[in-house]
Formats: sequence, structure tokens, C-alpha cells
Amino acid sequence: MPFPDFTPTMPVLLRTAAERFGSHPYLIANGERMTYVEADTRSAAVAKGLLAAGIGKGSRVGILMPNSVDDAVAAFAVTRVGAVFVPLNTFSQTQELAWMVGHADLTHLLAHPRFLNNDYLERLEAAFPDLVGQSADGPLFVAGAPFLRAVHVWGDSDRSWTRGDEAAIVASGANAGIDDAFLAAVEACVVPADPAVIVYSSGSTADPKGAIHTQGTIVRHSCNMQAGYPMSSDDVLFSSMPFFWIGGLVTTLLATLHLGATLVTQSSFDAGTALDLMEQERATIAMGWPQQGTTIAAHPSFASRDLSSVVRTSMPDMVPPDRRPPPVNSTSLGMTEMCSSHTLWDQYDPLPESRRGTFGKSLERIEHKVVDPETGDEVAAGQDGELWARGYSLMQGLQRREREDVFEPDGWYRTGDVGHFDADGWFYFQGRLGEMIKTPGGANVTPAEIEAVLVGYDDVLEAYVTGIPAGDAGQLVVAAVVPRADAAVDGDELRMRLKSDLSAYKVPKHIWVCAKAELPFLDSGKIKKQELADRIARRHPLDEEHSA
Repeated sequence: MPFPDFTPTMPVLLRTAAERFGSHPYLIANGERMTYVEADTRSAAVAKGLLAAGIGKGSRVGILMPNSVDDAVAAFAVTRVGAVFVPLNTFSQTQELAWMVGHADLTHLLAHPRFLNNDYLERLEAAFPDLVGQSADGPLFVAGAPFLRAVHVWGDSDRSWTRGDEAAIVASGANAGIDDAFLAAVEACVVPADPAVIVYSSGSTADPKGAIHTQGTIVRHSCNMQAGYPMSSDDVLFSSMPFFWIGGLVTTLLATLHLGATLVTQSSFDAGTALDLMEQERATIAMGWPQQGTTIAAHPSFASRDLSSVVRTSMPDMVPPDRRPPPVNSTSLGMTEMCSSHTLWDQYDPLPESRRGTFGKSLERIEHKVVDPETGDEVAAGQDGELWARGYSLMQGLQRREREDVFEPDGWYRTGDVGHFDADGWFYFQGRLGEMIKTPGGANVTPAEIEAVLVGYDDVLEAYVTGIPAGDAGQLVVAAVVPRADAAVDGDELRMRLKSDLSAYKVPKHIWVCAKAELPFLDSGKIKKQELADRIARRHPLDEEHSA
């Protein structure tokens, strides 16, 4: 069932899931458990309160909460009334938070008061000083977020400008006399074409981009994810991927609603807690970034843990070889603008050696073509170029951007990814268009190709390749590598090995061997390539021999 057999809207998905899976556990987070029926009834009660607060179609509601039952209920309630929810990065600092709240044109904000060392009430006042002294008895007026009218806080708050939590919202709906029949009438007006969510990218090189996805898109695409991530109601899925990023939202929180699986999550990744949860709940699937699996395997208690229930994972270091994906398999290519993965294949499906390095095939109802980025002309199979995409999972647009500035006239979106399709339709990713390195000799170098060779060495855990300026003559290829365990790795020795595996112009002029903590990462786990290049250039100025 690649697509749902019902009208693809969130109200219908929630009701359908409750009917199909009833009292089966849906979400386990921070010691709280919620069944499928409870996800439906609890979000419906909050939705009535949102209607009483004047929230409906056209409203933009920010949600500032870590992975939790509260977070899921709030998001579901917003979509049930046809409003747009905007998941906010819980690690956002003052300036970042101020920018997103203003840029998204939020009308309401639903928030936890704090998370870890983040005091959100203090941070909001720092972002919007004119909140101080305002009263929640009336609408808020904030110069930096001129459409924001109310902030509801789930938990203790001593600020005069905050309103009550979930219980207070539910009570307001009951006091207003909003009953099941009225909510049903509202939900009947929610259609697949309605905007449902604005998801902000991680913004590694510029301000984050807010991708607008519809009700139909998030419901259809979360169902279609089973093409690469098969699950059933017998499965228990562990994932700490944040719901405020497209991967965590679509492939975990929403995908499980279609399949009846149980989602076990944590508010932020912690290896010890992850082990506790997987062991206690007998997780059958563990989803996360590969480096998280490495961290889990390095935990002091790992050897004594029973993870025998885990039969599928994207974190191979945490399971024995016989339960890892096969040596030749497929990964996927995804992005916020495409509502997560748009090329995909089941990574546990063994592939022949000729498919090594593939990123799968185009998902059903998604079109791709590879073009010369300079001319826009389509290139032949097997030839690298920029990947363009269009189809049902493509965003409707970017927040505050005109459609003509975002899409090609015939609806194609330029992904900025570089690679090629072979004659059989398998895609091979080579890197990002902006990351291509033009060497002094005029050759194009793809960082991903060199990174793949480096991590293929037994003593290399992670590798990151970038370019640094070579005067007026292009860029020099450089790299940073993190050794595996206690391996003694020497940069010059690695360069010598690479000379046997790569063309001479692809061999980095310098390799920085470092601890992972020394590398610059975004909260999403992506490397900041420009900052990495700056660090390598500062720490390791290249001499004439290496520059040659």
C-alpha cells in the first residue's frame, strides 16, 4: 500500500489509525505512553480548544517542544483544524528563535517552558523584549513578530504574557460549547490541498528555508515511506530523530500512524538512555544516524545489553554483522523540500556489486532528471549533473518566496544535488553542487567520492572532504578524518594509500587527523563544510610541496 486508501488529510489519518489500531501503543516518550485511540481523542480535545482561541485555516502555530507526547498531540491538534504547524528547533538560540518566529508569521506559539539547559521563556523575552509587561488577558503585540497573538506554555510559568497549558486549552473548548459535531464539521473542511506544515531546513550556509507542505503531501508521503522502511503493527521502532526536522517527522511520527507500529523516542539523543529504551521496549527497528550507532556501541554498558530484538537498523555498529544491512545495499536521498526521501530502496535488500554506491530509485509518482547545471539541458544516463525533481511530495513553495523564484517554469525544482542515473534508473549521488571542488588544473572533484574511499579503510571512522582557496587558481582538496577507536592514523600515510585508489588530482593535499569534537557540526549532524575549510586552512597552511 504505497498510498493511503482514504482521503489524505491529518484528521482522517488520525481517526483511521484509531479505528484500525485502537489501544495498541502508538508513542512512548519520556516515561509517558499514548495509544492510537488516545492520540485521536486527546488531539481532538485540544483541537476544540484551539478553535475556541480563534485558530483555524490561515493560522500559523509554532511548536517549541522536544520529542514528546505533548509535541505530537499539539501538532495533530493544529492540523485537525486546518491550521499550519511550524515545528521549531529546540536548540535554537535567541537570534535563531527570533528569526524563525518572525519569518514564519506565527500567530500562536505552543511551548514547553524549558528543555535541558534551554530556558525558552527567558529566550523569548530576550528575542522579543516588548513581551515583558504584556498581559495574556488580551492579544499580544510584538514588533519583531507582528502577527503573534498568544503564547501557551505546557508547564510552570511566572510570565504575565503566557497562557495556560493543554488542560487550559481543553477547558476553553468545553466552556465554549465546541462539541464533537462542530469539530467534525471543521475537519470536513480540511482538504488535501491545505497547507499543513512549514519545516525549516538546518541552514548550513545561509538562513534556514521554510518548506511549505500540504495535508495531502505529508499523509501520502509518510505512507509511501514503507517502500524503504517497511514496518507492521508488530514492530517497535526506536528513534531519537527530532520531530522538528523532516526525517523525524515523516519517517517516524507520521509513518507509524499508517502501519500501527509503536514509536519509542527520547527528547534528545543519549546513548545510555537509548540502550535502556531499546532493551526495555524490545525494539525491533532502530533508526538514527550511523554515528549514533557508533556512540551506542562505545557506551560502557553496551556489552551487557540485550539488543537481540533489533533486526533492522540504520546504525549498523550497534548490532552484530549478521543483523546489519548487506555489504552492497542502497541508501536514500532526501531533503526538506521533497518531504524527506525522494529516491529510496530497502537497505536490507542485497544488491549486486555493480549497484555499490547507489541511492535507490525514484519513488512512485516522483519524477527526476539530471541536467547540465549551466545550460539546463538534460544529460545522458551515466553522466553527472544536477538533479531536478518534481511530483506529489515536492513542497508548494518556500515561506516568503515567490513561486517563480523557487521553481522552473515547468515545475521542476533544482535540488542542488549532483549525481547520475544509470540506464536502469538507479541514482548515484556525488555531492552538493556548491561543494564541488575545482582544482587548479581545472578538474572537478566530488567530495563524496573521496569520503567513501577514506571510510572504507578499517582505521577511519568518519571522513570529510572540502576545498580551500589556491590563490587565483581554484581550490586545493583537503580532508579531515576521525580515527576508529584507538587506531593510530597518520595523515601523510593516508595520502599515500589514497594514491593507489584515486586519481592523483583527487588525493587531498592535506589530511587533518582529529577528534570528532574538534569538527564543526550543525545540530542536525551535518558538517559545516565552509567552517571546516577555514579551520584546516588556519591550522595547516600548505607548503609549496603540498600546493604543487
